[in-house]
Amino acid sequence: MNTSTVELPKYLGDIDYPATKQDILKVAKNHKAPQEIMSLLHGIPDREYDSLTEVEEEAQKRMK
Repeated sequence: MNTSTVELPKYLGDIDYPATKQDILKVAKNHKAPQEIMSLLHGIPDREYDSLTEVEEEAQKRMK
């Protein structure tokens, strides 16, 4: 599977922001995100995110 940040809303759509990296990982796991998505999210910086857009931007940086 070719991981894409386009899939992130499917697994993070109902998270309340601001959210920490740990919050994001927990929600993704609870939504049964595939290993590719979990690996991508594990790679984002450990900080607080104000929106899904911020998470997507950080995840895209890790895909390059």
